[in-house]
Amino acid sequence: MPFRHSFSPICSHWWYYGVMTNAGGNNTFVLPNPRKIADMSAEQALECAATAVRVVCAAQAVVMRSIARVRQVRHRDRSVPDEVGLELGMSRHAAAAQVDLAETLVTRLPGVLAALAALEAGTVNLYKAGKIRDVTATLSDEQCRALDTKLAPRLAGKDATQIRRAARDLVHQIDAEGANARAVKRRADRSVRIVHEEDAMATLMAYLPAETAAAIYARIDAIARRRRHAGDERTLNQLRADTLSDLLLGVDHSDVLATIFLHVPIGAALGVTEHGAFLEGHGPLPGAIARQIVNDPRSVWKKVLTDPASGAVLDVGRTTRRPPAAVKDLVRARDRECGVRHCHRPAHHSQLDHTQRWRHNGSTSTRNLRALCQHHNLLREKPGWDVVYDDATGDTTITTPTGHRFHQHPEPLLNPQHVDKTTPPITEPPRAFIEVGYSLSLIAATWMTASLRTAKLSKRAATNGCV
Repeated sequence: MPFRHSFSPICSHWWYYGVMTNAGGNNTFVLPNPRKIADMSAEQALECAATAVRVVCAAQAVVMRSIARVRQVRHRDRSVPDEVGLELGMSRHAAAAQVDLAETLVTRLPGVLAALAALEAGTVNLYKAGKIRDVTATLSDEQCRALDTKLAPRLAGKDATQIRRAARDLVHQIDAEGANARAVKRRADRSVRIVHEEDAMATLMAYLPAETAAAIYARIDAIARRRRHAGDERTLNQLRADTLSDLLLGVDHSDVLATIFLHVPIGAALGVTEHGAFLEGHGPLPGAIARQIVNDPRSVWKKVLTDPASGAVLDVGRTTRRPPAAVKDLVRARDRECGVRHCHRPAHHSQLDHTQRWRHNGSTSTRNLRALCQHHNLLREKPGWDVVYDDATGDTTITTPTGHRFHQHPEPLLNPQHVDKTTPPITEPPRAFIEVGYSLSLIAATWMTASLRTAKLSKRAATNGCV
């Protein structure tokens, strides 16, 4: 057997639980009973939970390998899901999904499977592995194994959303032409459906292009928040639902504008590359779709300068902004999301928090500001909690009441490039490149942020000279 379970109530080395290796090289998992868990401190209980998660991940890898072996021995017979379902106590449909996932992990994503089995890590589970399988389903076996080689080392510490985004970005790199074609085909499938629910309720669903859906939600959210600030006592969720009804049924809210934010590398904007575009709140977009958005007459552009060696944001265009607004633009372009690990609230819908608190003489500057959603900004004020931003590294560290620290290193806005230190640095200001057009030397150093707004906002921007 690959491993065996021991339910001994106590293990002195690991307080009440642990993972030990016996003489035969097999792992023995010592798990606590409910009484011992009830006696644990908060720190011990959290470590116990983390250890159990690692054990579960390793066990899931064994399940996948075992199911794949059954399918191999049975020569991929169509009855395998029936047999697996009976043994594991699930429907044939659910068992077929497990068989398909097992086959994919063993044959197409061996690196992901190895990460799932890594007991010392325990950060990849079947749910996350399933996300990768879904994103890579359209790739050939050869392409999928190439993606697996690049993705597997990047999985540690990432949540399911981050893993899916990383996998999608690699798909755009490995199969750029296919990604563009699939995106165009998916857009032809846009639709609206209604599902009638219990208690006189129903769910209205719209399948839309990502940037359209994001713009719709942004406008609904902006109207709902304005109503809330005006004293409306309904919850934000209720206000969003009622605003959607109002807009679709003809109530005028034309004075409220919607904005979405799309980061596009110069190479993708010019058609030199097909990957790297990132829609805030959604993730990577194919290059062809990004170019459609940036060529929309309603798009308003702002230049974002990045460090070619690290991909970190260095500056944003300021020709049409007052300095305080430019600081906000830079911080939000740099952070993109809430700075707390595994929180994906877009930075443009988050608050800007002073790392060194204002009341402690903290400055309002890019070096001392970090995007935090309202929840995590308030969480920082609770006893035992703290959030610290390191301007030198870009890392955000959150400290919990147990004293544990969790570090979040943001994904670079631009993939780091090799920099030849023997080459003299560029001494001209960034604006010079805008005046003469986009030099290829800046493809690795410059990003543009497109703000897709309503026609009214575009007209206003044109009046102010913002092009």
